[in-house]
Amino acid sequence: MDVTPCTREWRVEMSQEWDVLGPFPIHAREQHFLSPAFPLDLSKDIDLTRTYPSAYADGGFVSWSKASSDEYGSLKVSHPNIRWEQLRATEGWAALQHHNVLRTYLTVYPPDFKQERTEVDPRLRVECLQGAYFSILPGDETAWATHVSEWHMGNVYALERAPVQFVSLPMSPCRAKATRYQVVLCGPYEIRLFGDPRSYNSEYPILSINFNVSIDTLPSLGTSPYLATPVLHAPAHDVIPDFIYGLPFSSTLGIGLRNVDFCRNTKSISGWWTVVSAVIPPCAGLGLSLCSLLMATRLAPTQTHTLMLEFQPDSGLIPTDITELPVDITISPFYDESACSDDEQQIFRVNVPIRHVPMWTSVSYTAIRATYNLGFSNPTMFLVLPPRYPNNGSEGGLKEPILALHGAGVDILNQSFWADSLPRQDRAWVIIPSGRTSWGLDWHGPSAADAFAAVTALHDILCTRFADWVYPRDTKIIVMGHSNGGQGAWYVASRWPDKVKAVVAAAGYIKSQAYVPWTMSRFSHFIDPALRAVLETSLLPDDNDLFLSNLAHTPVLAIHGGMDDNVPPWHTREAVSVLKEWNPDADVTYHEEPGQPHWWFEVLKNTRVQAFLDRVCCSSYDAPTTKCRRFTLTVAVPAESGPMGGWRVHALEVPGRLGRLEVYEDDEGGVNVKASNISVISFDLSKASVNRFVINSQSIVHASLEAGTIWLEQDTTLHSTGWKVTSTYSYVENFQQPLGRAQAILSADGIIDIVIPSLHHSFELSVALRIAHNLRTYHLLDARILSAHEAENGLACGGNMVVIGCADSLLVKDLLRHSQSEWSHEGGAWVLNDKKFDNPTSGLLFLVKRTSIITNTALFLQSSDPGGLERALRLFPIRTGVLVPDWLVVDGRADRIGAGGAEGAG
Repeated sequence: MDVTPCTREWRVEMSQEWDVLGPFPIHAREQHFLSPAFPLDLSKDIDLTRTYPSAYADGGFVSWSKASSDEYGSLKVSHPNIRWEQLRATEGWAALQHHNVLRTYLTVYPPDFKQERTEVDPRLRVECLQGAYFSILPGDETAWATHVSEWHMGNVYALERAPVQFVSLPMSPCRAKATRYQVVLCGPYEIRLFGDPRSYNSEYPILSINFNVSIDTLPSLGTSPYLATPVLHAPAHDVIPDFIYGLPFSSTLGIGLRNVDFCRNTKSISGWWTVVSAVIPPCAGLGLSLCSLLMATRLAPTQTHTLMLEFQPDSGLIPTDITELPVDITISPFYDESACSDDEQQIFRVNVPIRHVPMWTSVSYTAIRATYNLGFSNPTMFLVLPPRYPNNGSEGGLKEPILALHGAGVDILNQSFWADSLPRQDRAWVIIPSGRTSWGLDWHGPSAADAFAAVTALHDILCTRFADWVYPRDTKIIVMGHSNGGQGAWYVASRWPDKVKAVVAAAGYIKSQAYVPWTMSRFSHFIDPALRAVLETSLLPDDNDLFLSNLAHTPVLAIHGGMDDNVPPWHTREAVSVLKEWNPDADVTYHEEPGQPHWWFEVLKNTRVQAFLDRVCCSSYDAPTTKCRRFTLTVAVPAESGPMGGWRVHALEVPGRLGRLEVYEDDEGGVNVKASNISVISFDLSKASVNRFVINSQSIVHASLEAGTIWLEQDTTLHSTGWKVTSTYSYVENFQQPLGRAQAILSADGIIDIVIPSLHHSFELSVALRIAHNLRTYHLLDARILSAHEAENGLACGGNMVVIGCADSLLVKDLLRHSQSEWSHEGGAWVLNDKKFDNPTSGLLFLVKRTSIITNTALFLQSSDPGGLERALRLFPIRTGVLVPDWLVVDGRADRIGAGGAEGAG
């Protein structure tokens, strides 16, 4: 495929013929543990005549086959010779999931004109859609013995706003003739991505991948040491609110920027640029202005970032015929932490498109684009459907807003069907969060935080200009969702029950392991059962069925299509059954629509749903509600769980196991509590009048109940097995509760700092750039790459941090000391409780708290070997379902046996 035919520039051709090896059984996320090239050993030549064991094939072995891509890079891979029907007859969808490894060639050609041949190597622009990982290798396989493959994560969900992926060549191309490279691609077939083959009328699964490569070269610059435009506008990453009455509906503005500069050598820092300012030029005459940047924003080479800006509150009106806002952005080069002179700064203009929408009425409306920012970074967009009538004091005022969670792959900004399918309300806002992307984190972690943040953000927006339409800041919500959003509705409501008034969950799966079982996983044949149990605790917080006790007293309407071939109806039936087990009188209604598939337009827009909403919204905010006398609060990770009936769990005795709090309140104001696997709890006394309090048969002194909130913790002093009253200060300062899984690093209140030994070209910088790319691709989260020296000098943002290497730095010593971590680095090896991990192939991940503030965490990616660091990188918890608890160590065995190659976890 010749994508750049001009002979005055570098160009690349990619073969359309692919060698394919597979299928091999795996579970849905196993490619994060296994080598993406499994079963190949890429330190050796590829032998196309060799066969490999596979349980899927007759005779037990598979051999290489061929596949061809079209001129647009579209590639379809299938194995019709496998008896898939026999496999699925006993193993179901689990047998359809499988792994393939693919190989092809690309050739890089130098310019025909010698004067056009720059000293800087060209790099590749790669688009890999629905492929898990890819690597570019030297064409000469004899070089592989000493080469460490750099694996780049593909855009496996085909997300709409993924940044451009720049990939460096593994060795410099020849300036005098063509240079050939090999491409190795990991192609797993996942049911959640591609569906049941029967849904597309096939007897066997067909893997669809799109892989395109083009050249990104440094243009001829004459004597100038810089690119003419080293930082470009990336409009797909803009975050722009709608304008109503000539003013922005919300004050946050995001401008997508991409650094297209190159690292030119390894002796000095180059290719880094800092955004100094962004202003709407006065000459535009718009009367609209921006607040000054709170801090300079630095972009690493190839990095895409959304610049967070705020409109001045006293801005003038923008005429409706103005459809673009000019913004002048000033940038300056950064090198070796020294300031540059003003004459090195550059200014370029970005024209930001704006959309004017009319003020809504009782009969007409438009889904409004609103924005907010997270910790003065990560500007985010969401949609809202306005109610028909304002809060004018009649009919009880506005009701609780409805939080509507979309399904996987639904782009709320460019696909209108989701907003169109939601029922507009007379006196309630419908809030449609993005979850950060169309897949997000399955409405867990940062996606759930985004949903709740949108509710608060809309309140703040309405307070500034639409006072007649505002709801209370501490409002409860009604959670509604379909498919992945239906699963998200179960998740959000059961983890924060006091925030939720009612639930409408349609076509949601109960948990990922039940959606597609792990019966065909490779690691299960090798792993110690006790170690497997530890690893699987990282999935415990996502298992919705285990937390349904928290919804046993919440109104629920559960819906499913009777002919759903995407999420089988039994998932919702079972969720309702579990709810009824916790409370036989639970206010839960299950409706199964006969003959309907996974999605139909009226699934949520019908009289049944509206009647349910009208019933649960019939009372105003301050109306008395029926008191629940007996309930059970179930918690797995306290930091990811909210209170129920005013009771909250803050710490568990044994992290990784469920904690349950059984509460019984009698008619005389007495409260009897049974705590299982719980060490710290609190109770908001404004929720009930408590005259007597007993926990685990121990009476709590009555005088302690005079505070607004009572805190209790298990008394761990010698010979004590009871509970004692404590204080918030004592808990925060003295207790360090593990967060349960490395995925907590994604729950960032602001920008994520990635710290590496230095900003010079290095393997650690490559890892940092790939993490930054994946954070923006999968979660639209921004990252800032810092050197350890900068972080030691206080230049980190103070939020979550990823530390790559830097084992002997002062920064790492301080982080371990302040976090009271049991990890240490001694004699060139990492040590945990006297256990030394010194295998050079090992990759380590462990999570610590940066300070006593619970929300600030640091995730360490460590290894003494580039190959080990690659293994740690693949385990960075960018997707749900990856078995990474608080800490994990894997060695080279994981390349072949997956999680069976774990040296330890906890």
